[in-house]
Order: sequence, then C-alpha cells, then structure tokens
Amino acid sequence: MTRNILAETHIHPAIRDRIAKLNRDIVVEVQQALLEHKVVVVGMKQNPVVRKARQALDAQGIAFHYLEYGSYLNTWRRRNSIKMWTGWPTFPMVFVKGVLVGGAAELKALIASGELVRMMQS
Repeated sequence: MTRNILAETHIHPAIRDRIAKLNRDIVVEVQQALLEHKVVVVGMKQNPVVRKARQALDAQGIAFHYLEYGSYLNTWRRRNSIKMWTGWPTFPMVFVKGVLVGGAAELKALIASGELVRMMQS
C-alpha cells in the first residue's frame, strides 16, 4: 500500500514553492541526522512516551541520536512538518538505518521480537 498524498498536479503552481519551503529546515535536519546516525529518535520535551523510547534503547545498549523540537506548549507548527513528511502522527518517531519504525510501542515490539538487533546487523 502506498501513502496517499496530494499530487503536485493538484497543487496550484502559485503556492508550490511556499509549500516546498515551509519549515523545510526542520525536515532537512532530520534527513541529515538519518544519514549520519544508525538510530535517530525525534521527540519533544514533556512527552513521557519519547522518554520511554529513549530508555528502551538505553536498556539495550543501543546508541542513538536524539532530536528534540519544542514541547506541548510551543513549536507544534514546526513539528507538524515532520509529521507530514513522515506520515507518522505522533512522537517519538524512531528511525533505524533511515527507516521509520514507528514510535515507542513499535520500538518495544521490535526489541522483544529480536528484529531490532537484526536490523542493526544488516
């Protein structure tokens, strides 16, 4: 199944550039981190689920790079650009070797099944 996103042909040419540039820097920062680190966690302050994902990785002895964007009280519009880019609706967003694996619950399932170790070794 492919993600359903609005086709370029259905975006008026006068606004395409504005859409392409909106909060582009935050997405580029995440993309750059994915190139430089095997595991990346994208999160926000005050979110206990983000903390659980980080603790799960720490417990496994897996090094990760953490990017934090604001809190519940600010920066939500900038964070929305990451959500739109990935299609993942919540934080944290956990990436392994550039692949979005989900959030904390999905990460814990990968750990429990041994899949995370296999991903790290491949």
